Amino acid sequence: MSELPAVVDAGWVADHLGESDLVLADVRGPNAHMRGHVPGSIPLVLGSPAQATDAEVLEAFAKEAGLRLRRHGITGEERLVLYDGGDCVSAASAMQVAELAGHPRVAVLAGGLRAWDGELREGIVELERSRVELEPRLEAFPTRDELAARLGDAELTLVDVRREDEYTGRGGYPCDPRQGHIPGARRVEVSTLFAGPGTPRTGDEIRSLTGFTPGADLVTYCHSGSRSALGAMALRSAGYRARNYVGSWHEWSRHPELPIER
Repeated sequence: MSELPAVVDAGWVADHLGESDLVLADVRGPNAHMRGHVPGSIPLVLGSPAQATDAEVLEAFAKEAGLRLRRHGITGEERLVLYDGGDCVSAASAMQVAELAGHPRVAVLAGGLRAWDGELREGIVELERSRVELEPRLEAFPTRDELAARLGDAELTLVDVRREDEYTGRGGYPCDPRQGHIPGARRVEVSTLFAGPGTPRTGDEIRSLTGFTPGADLVTYCHSGSRSALGAMALRSAGYRARNYVGSWHEWSRHPELPIER
């Protein structure tokens, strides 16, 4: 089985373009894909998860995401590389959704379409539906119940990628009933992990910056799950095992039984 890094660059894509087990998927939407896309890529929209990590919500969303993968001809046997316009917010989020649906090998193109300096193709790409049903992997999405049960677990590191004022509770979003951070979380502002939009710093730089233990179970979070999707992507590019808590502070702050720190 061919290897697939968690994050690839445009040079990697150019070197592997056309290989039979590589599928490039444009997550910007079918209209944007039609106007200009990396040759051989398909449009793929998997949808966005709700900011709630109740088991029944995730199970229903995983089934829907799996159905969308099948409709786009995805079997789970391919190397699936996702790209967006350039900031990688959509691609990083879609990577986690594909993993929730059960796809075992998913990567993101750093810098997205903006980083691609090769030719672009226009037009509609015909898709063939796959009959393969993937087995959902619900563990791809950390839940508030998992995190609450693991507070104080030495094998889990919570990574708060928000601004300092959000972390300390001095700032934040007015829609959240409580301000602060999840107890024990370490703050690593997401912008420090990137050399430019959608392009993580080198692995050495990220490992030096964060100092996380190799092999640790890292879970990122922010306010709504978007910045933390980028954070998880960058940490993965440095070799860490990282997942994104999509509920993030938006969900955590709404449950008064869950502890907070300020």
